[in-house]
Parts: sequence; C-alpha cells; structure tokens
Amino acid sequence: ALISVITALMLTLLLEALDQTVVGTALPKIVGALQGFDRYSWAVTAYILASTTMIPIVGKLSDQFGRKWFLIIGTAIFLLGSALSGASQTMNQFIAFRALQGLGAGIGIALAFVLVADMFPPVERVRWQSLFGVVYGLANLVGPTLGGWLTDHGPLVGALVTETTRWRWVFYINIPVGIIALTALLIYLPANISARSSHHTGWAAVHRIDFPGAVLSAAATICLLLGLTWGSNAIYEWSSLQVIGILATAVILFAAFLMTERFAVEPILPLDLFRNQVFAVAALLSLLQLMILVGLIVYLPLYLQGVLGVSATGAGAVITPMTVSSVIGAALAGLAITIFKRYRLISILSALIMTAGVFLLTRMTPTTGILEAIIFMVIAGIGLGPFFSVLTIAAQNALPRTRLGIGTSAVRYLGQLGSVLGVAIVGTVVNNTLASDIAGRLPASVAHRLTPAGLKFATSPQVLVNPAYRAKVVSTAQRFAAQSAVAQVPPGPQHNVIAQQVALQAMQQAQHLLNQV
Repeated sequence: ALISVITALMLTLLLEALDQTVVGTALPKIVGALQGFDRYSWAVTAYILASTTMIPIVGKLSDQFGRKWFLIIGTAIFLLGSALSGASQTMNQFIAFRALQGLGAGIGIALAFVLVADMFPPVERVRWQSLFGVVYGLANLVGPTLGGWLTDHGPLVGALVTETTRWRWVFYINIPVGIIALTALLIYLPANISARSSHHTGWAAVHRIDFPGAVLSAAATICLLLGLTWGSNAIYEWSSLQVIGILATAVILFAAFLMTERFAVEPILPLDLFRNQVFAVAALLSLLQLMILVGLIVYLPLYLQGVLGVSATGAGAVITPMTVSSVIGAALAGLAITIFKRYRLISILSALIMTAGVFLLTRMTPTTGILEAIIFMVIAGIGLGPFFSVLTIAAQNALPRTRLGIGTSAVRYLGQLGSVLGVAIVGTVVNNTLASDIAGRLPASVAHRLTPAGLKFATSPQVLVNPAYRAKVVSTAQRFAAQSAVAQVPPGPQHNVIAQQVALQAMQQAQHLLNQV
C-alpha cells in the first residue's frame, strides 16, 4: 500500500509539474493559432493565479480536516481543466480553462509534499523528498521537449486534432495518467494519514474555519496578480489609475488579512510561523527561486523560436540541458545535506551559482550561438535545482506535525507569487522592448502610409509566433531581391525606394491575410 500511495503521489505531482513546463514550448504555437499574443502571459498567469489562491486555504483546511479528499477532488478538477483546455476554440476559453486547471493543481501543490512529511519522520524525509524532487526534475527534463514534440508532431484525430491544432495533445495527454493516479489515491491513501490540528468534528469544526481570512487572502492575491498582469502585458500602463488602484487595493486587502489572522481561532496563515527563522528564510528563497525559474521557462522558448529561429521541438531540446543540470544540482544538494546537515551553506552556494547563470543569460543577443545558450542554461540549472527539495525540507523539519499543511503550503504559496512576479517582470520587458524596437525600425516613408490599424499590426510582437506573417516576410525578401536583380539597381536611393514600395505592399497584404486568418 505504501508503494501504491507513493506512486500515486508521484504521478499526481508529475502531471502538475509537467503542466508548468510542457506548456512553455507550446505557447508560441497556441497563441499563434488562437490569435492572442497580447494575452501571451495570461495563459500562464491564469493558471498560477488560480493555483496560488488555493494553496494557503487548502493547506490550512487539510490540517483541520485531513488531506485525502482534498487531494482527490483537486486531481479531478485538474483533469477536467486539462480536457477543456485542450478543446479550447478561442484564447479567452483557453485562459478560463487554464484557470480551472490551476484550481486543481493548487490543491496538489499544497498537499503532495505534505503527505510525504506525514508518512515519514524528519530523518527520512530528505530521501523521499529527493525522490519527489527527481519527479520535478523529470518533468522539467521531458516537459519542454515533450511539449515541443506534441506541438509539432502530435497525432491527428479527425476534426478533434488537426494539422494546426496538434498542441491540444499537450493537455489531452494528462487524462490517462491522471485517471491512474486518481484511482490509486481512492484505493490506497488512508483517510487518517495526517495529524489534525483540531479535534473538533461536524459543524463545530466548520464554525472554526477562518472564512474571513480565506476570502481576504483570495481577494488580495487576485488583485495583486491582476495588477501585475495588467502592467506587464501593457493592458494598462504601470502608471495608470487601473494598475495603481488594483495594486493599492491588494495592499489594503493584505493588511486586512494580516489583521484578521491575528484574531482568528484557526487562522489560514498563522503569523507566528514567521518568527521561526528557518521557515522565514525558506519561504523568502522559494519566492525568489520560482520568480527566476518560471521567467526562464516561459520566455526562453519564445526567444529561441522567435529570435534564433528554432522549431518548437528544437527549443525544448535546447532547454533540456538546463533541466538535466537542475536534477544533478538537486541530487548533489540532497547528498550534501544528508552528510553535512548544512541547509544554509547549500542554499547560499545554490543562490550564487543561479545568479551567475541568469546574468549570463541576460547577455544573449541574436548572434548568440546555441551552444553558448546551452552553457548559460546549465549554469543556471545547477543553481536552481537544489531549491526544489532543500527549502521544503528545511521548513517542514522546523515545524510540528500539526502545522505541516499550512507551513508547507505557505512556502509553496510564496513560490507561486514569485512565479507571477517572474512572468510579469519578464513580460513587461519583452512587450515594451519589442514594440518600441519594431516601431523604431520601420522607415518613416512606410510608417506614415499605413493606417493606424496597420501600423499597430506591423509593430505587434505577434509576428514572432504567426507563421502566416513570417511566410509573408520571407516572400517579401525574396521578391525584393528578385526585383532588384532584374532592374539591375545598384545600392543607393533607387534601391531604397524599391525596398520601401515592396515592404509596404507586402505589409498590407500580410495584414489582409491575417485578418482573414
């Protein structure tokens, strides 16, 4: 029974971990097919927003009522969201169903590692948590490549999956594996596996639920993430009333939440947890680590496909070495902790290596070679890897069994906030830089002859992910070269006139083509 439970938990964790990595390499194709580059980061943010909102609430409730049925319901919701995400016909549908997926994933994220701590004493947790860390590493290892392969080569199934919608397999593949995990949890996971923080039952237990704290926590989290998303996606300017207003609302709601938690009988987030220095440091590092990791996973495929011109499968293959190095880093860190019992030293070394790798990645240019990019990613991966298990183990071993749920989920919650911050920060840089650079490179004689809609289209970063536009750009270059050769026009003013005329004509044709698409 123990092996069955561990296997089911590993499968559940594998699905949720895969979903965060397999989608990254598929997103450029998805937003291209659904015409939604302006909502590119929403596809990730909706998932993270929903999962983040659930984590602290479920973590606390599982301490009060047990974990089995929360995990089973969460897995079922995740599978439903996967099926609907794969069937999406519009970008708005896709975002909504990704949010549903996130609700289920949030429950699994909150509880999977807690159940390991429930089943084993502190001296054995390192070994089992490392095994679960390998699952995360495996997901990060195969996820990008699997996502790229399914997007490029997934099997066709009549009208369900066509040549242009192979990306649907990224979500459909979750269903059979998830059903196996769900069945095993139903059969083998004991209902009384966790030590409850309260002995109340029935309505007495329900009355002790921190409903105000749960509502304030969810509302504050949603406002914070929405504000970050609006600003990073240029839906509104960072200085706009909408962004400032919703971020200010988030601050007020978080302040109200903290005040409420001081007087709650069973607070969603007991504030005295942060008086424990080990727990507080683990929570902070979790936020910083996932801020960097998710920013890399989401936007490195876009850079590789849109700038270096590799395929979705190729982008996944290039990212894979970073994942391999993270698995190696995690394994070495687990071994070092087992031998030396030095959480702090391992964390500091990991942070230094991670910082060096990320700095090198920021120095990449369009002329950077694939080998150089791989080396930079490997360095970053070695530093990122140890955080998966080290932070969780450190936090759990510093807390009593009755607080394992809320303690572990609090670390995961801050990590998820870091995920959104990573997407928001990188997304803001990408969107603003692309739009301004593309606009600056358009010749004035071409720009002033375009309609406002045409100019907006011409400067849209959608060009990176729309095959129809890219094909038109290539044909434009070929036509320009052919016309120049036939006319035997040497470089000079006349050469530039022909280039501008052909570019304007091609841009107008491409705009008309994409309007039809």
